[in-house]
Amino acid sequence: MVQDLIGFAVVAGLLTMIPGIDTAQVLRAAALGGPARAYATLLGIMAGVLVWGAAAALGISALLVASRTAYDVLRLIGAVYLVALGARMLRDARHAPAAAATVTGQGRSRHLVPAFWRALLVTLTNPKNGLFYVAMLPQFLPTGVPAFAGGVALAGVHALECLAWFSIIIWSTHRARALLQRPRMQTWTERVSGLTLIGFGLRVAVER
Repeated sequence: MVQDLIGFAVVAGLLTMIPGIDTAQVLRAAALGGPARAYATLLGIMAGVLVWGAAAALGISALLVASRTAYDVLRLIGAVYLVALGARMLRDARHAPAAAATVTGQGRSRHLVPAFWRALLVTLTNPKNGLFYVAMLPQFLPTGVPAFAGGVALAGVHALECLAWFSIIIWSTHRARALLQRPRMQTWTERVSGLTLIGFGLRVAVER
């Protein structure tokens, strides 16, 4: 069992450290909203990882492999959501400094729940997460452990790796907060994040 967990941890760890949608989300949240907002985003990502792991263990996400239609539908939903989210960031970029200021004090808590749900939806609408677990779970499920429990355990390992890796990113970004809190930098952070998500969305839409 330990060897299975270690083997999966290596593969999932490498996947976690590759820059992608998750990295873009966490960096944006850390730059504009500070550690609290970034960790709310990270919790959304981790929750999505656990859902995908449980779904794969139950065989639900295997539909993404067996049914091309199911895969395409989820892929297009994810693409539309990413493009819409990126377009909204570009639209709101000119208001980024004012929006970031409201995160402090009494206005901070109301930004955390939307950050969580946004990250959760992005994670759940990315079909590559489902394909990853469908491909990996059969190889690393611990012997003698029920499939659902094993799937959740492996997803838990992945979630903990996300917590460790993105904590490094969050606190590294926090140390540069003096630079990142400048109005011009906040505006460009929002623009770059928006363009990044639009780019990912378009890539997801056209990939086969």
